Amino acid sequence: QRREEIRHFASRRALDIRGLGDRIVELLDDAGLVRTPADLFRLQPEQLAGLERMGEKSAQKLCSAIAAARETTLPRFLYALGIRDVGEATALALAQHFGDLAALQAADADTIQRVPDVGPVVAAHVAAFFAEAGNRAMVAELLGSGIHWQPVAVAAPVAGFAGRSFVLTGTLTSLTRGEAQDAILARGGRVSGSVSKHTDFVVAGTEAGAKLRKAEALGIAVLDEAAFVAMLRG
Repeated sequence: QRREEIRHFASRRALDIRGLGDRIVELLDDAGLVRTPADLFRLQPEQLAGLERMGEKSAQKLCSAIAAARETTLPRFLYALGIRDVGEATALALAQHFGDLAALQAADADTIQRVPDVGPVVAAHVAAFFAEAGNRAMVAELLGSGIHWQPVAVAAPVAGFAGRSFVLTGTLTSLTRGEAQDAILARGGRVSGSVSKHTDFVVAGTEAGAKLRKAEALGIAVLDEAAFVAMLRG
């Protein structure tokens, strides 16, 4: 469980620490060097160089990647915390709604539930996470290690996007999932991880599956990648 927490924290859509793969996480754990995500930011090249298959050059490279990860975004940070049922889309919605971490930490479940597409179960999980003293201490330790982000930009409403809920499914080729999400949010739209009667558009890339089928069953507008890109271009 401890190793999985570290893996998730360092994963591509979270803090994106390049070079911190499963094997390195196992070595760090076995050596007692990392017990929490905050421990990563205390690692020194000489500590890493003594690990199996980790020479001085590799150790320095990993330390540089960890240092670079201190500059991130609020949605990535929230996702990296591993809050139960908080995926990328929910992390984006929370960041967009509250604007800063302090406001989210101070919110109760009822307040969190006002976030578009966040139901009572997820709201309760988020509130419970930040109410737990150990989690608050971990967050404070991470911020104290130098993790920071730019203020969350207020979305500029754009016709066709403002107030609309989008769900992304399948693989996009002309932009990444993260770029698509950011583009929707920047235009005043919302991104959800699940299809419901409140969804306005489903953007379907290649190999779209259950979400596409549900959208078709509910009669929700489906955009292929070309139509979505054209919509972004206005």
